[in-house]
Amino acid sequence: MESSMIQLSQYRLARAREVYHDSETLLNQKSYASSVNRSYYAIFHALRAVTALDGFDSSKHSGVISYMNREYVKTGIFDKRLSKILDTAFRLREKADYDDFFVVSSDAAKEQLEKAAEVIGMVEAYLQQRWSEIL
Repeated sequence: MESSMIQLSQYRLARAREVYHDSETLLNQKSYASSVNRSYYAIFHALRAVTALDGFDSSKHSGVISYMNREYVKTGIFDKRLSKILDTAFRLREKADYDDFFVVSSDAAKEQLEKAAEVIGMVEAYLQQRWSEIL
């Protein structure tokens, strides 16, 4: 069971990296709204890599976000900055995907890509430690 949890976690982190690179490509192609979408999903997949080790998942994004805030941010495992990054990324992605006439700027898309890289780095360091403890 523990090795399957680690495999799922590793898969989700790899997915986060893949989606991050998609975001980077879209940014370079000046597809800013799509880049913001992919940056958010890179963050989301990274967080799900963490929750996989707890055997937790949710059919709703809000469930994963609430769980991460409660179990990892409030307990100090991850800095409070994670919560702020996640909230901003979620809201911006929703506006970019669903609001008519909402325009994502180049600067906003670049910032979201940088934040996604920060979160992936933060999560990766945590996961490396957790994986070694489990094995």
